[in-house]
Amino acid sequence: MFTRKSAVLLHRTLWLLFFVQVIVSFTVGLPYSYAVSWLPLVAATAVGIALARHTGKQVGAAARPPVEVDPPVAGRWTALNSPADRTPSHGTHQYGQTYAVDILAEAGDGERPRPSFAWLWPVARRSEDFPAFGAPLFAVADATVAHAEDGQRDHLSRNSLPAFLYLLLFEGIARVLGGARRIVGNHLILDLGNGTYAVYAHLRRGSLTVRAGDRVTAGRQLAQCGNSGNSTEPHVHFQLMDGPDLDTARGVPFTWRGVGVPKNEETFEAIPSPARPAA
Repeated sequence: MFTRKSAVLLHRTLWLLFFVQVIVSFTVGLPYSYAVSWLPLVAATAVGIALARHTGKQVGAAARPPVEVDPPVAGRWTALNSPADRTPSHGTHQYGQTYAVDILAEAGDGERPRPSFAWLWPVARRSEDFPAFGAPLFAVADATVAHAEDGQRDHLSRNSLPAFLYLLLFEGIARVLGGARRIVGNHLILDLGNGTYAVYAHLRRGSLTVRAGDRVTAGRQLAQCGNSGNSTEPHVHFQLMDGPDLDTARGVPFTWRGVGVPKNEETFEAIPSPARPAA
């Protein structure tokens, strides 16, 4: 049976074939006509549209009430790409992102404010220049670690116009071809039970305090915020979904205890549950 996983792999393969052709055509002539070379792109677009429509229908048909969990962070943060304003919040149902949210840490008293977007200069900044980098991330509920990896590097920021265009036109495409793990970067997936999984993306390299199979309690520190994967600056990408596989899972709506679902550009104060000893 042709599964969603197979369709995702086909979609990625078609895009890869198209870009390989483009690269090869700069050095040698292709052994077929120019028109034929566009077929992988057309097919990839068609498969992508079909996947998006199918997933959107599945999400709608399997609509669930929001799952209440604790915030994954502490302190003052600002939300972006929030499902409180639109769904899918990131413009796609892919990778279980229907109800995902991005949050950025705000500087505390006496700290340098979060650097704003630059049109030309500086082109890039160090991750350490952002208050979110290194911020602790906490378990949103009692859970089992389904997946954990933190070996990818934290890169420079992409929050200037030249750097953002580089991310959009070159790096972002390469990451899509590399698959879900290259997009989310270092990440953690928690099994909350009842068919619900929590995803923390863009973690700091080497910051994980848990590994797959560990049992964790709400409020336990799990990792630190980083700037790995498809990220413009250090931030937390958080979402709930109905399975552990980013390629096939569907998004699940959430609400944070004591916070709700913050809107785009809304600044909120988060207090995670005090960590309890593991059972």
